[in-house]
Amino acid sequence: MEKGVIEYSVVNLLKAMGEDFKREGLKDTPARVARMYSEIFEGYEQDPEKILERTFSDEDHHEMVIVRDIDFFSHCEHHMVPFFGKVHIAYIPNGRVVGLSKLVRLVECYAHRLQIQERMVAQIADAIEKSLEPLGVMVVIEAEHLCMKMRGVKNACADTVTSAVRGAFMENPETRAEFLSLVRR
Repeated sequence: MEKGVIEYSVVNLLKAMGEDFKREGLKDTPARVARMYSEIFEGYEQDPEKILERTFSDEDHHEMVIVRDIDFFSHCEHHMVPFFGKVHIAYIPNGRVVGLSKLVRLVECYAHRLQIQERMVAQIADAIEKSLEPLGVMVVIEAEHLCMKMRGVKNACADTVTSAVRGAFMENPETRAEFLSLVRR
């Protein structure tokens, strides 16, 4: 990420808004925004396949593995404002398992990019399917979008739920129902 370009752009944005970018409260803002962007968009620097590459095949596990309530924060690519919520992941290993923290890191990798929720849910499921070759994978994302809450329709109550369903979760409604019952609070 080119911090100098970001700083220059923030100065121009402040000028366009009619702000004095040299005043005390704003004089360090361009540098702060550049540092913040490096952090919140670090997903562009991460490789999802590398995150999931270390697996454990000696476990020979074939039962559902669920990590639920993974907090995430992302930014809508249409308005560059935050959306955030919870991700729930389930997969049925085909003999190989991955460290549970790797699933959280995978969510962060995709969330720390400009996103749309519909793409993010599919990216997470596809990465798990490609790297682990499980019998099935299912991902559900529940999110609040500030682009809908603070602008546009200004609906403070609307949340969005998306899912991606692969393999055994697609083929077997009971398996899908079991996952959904286990992630309900």
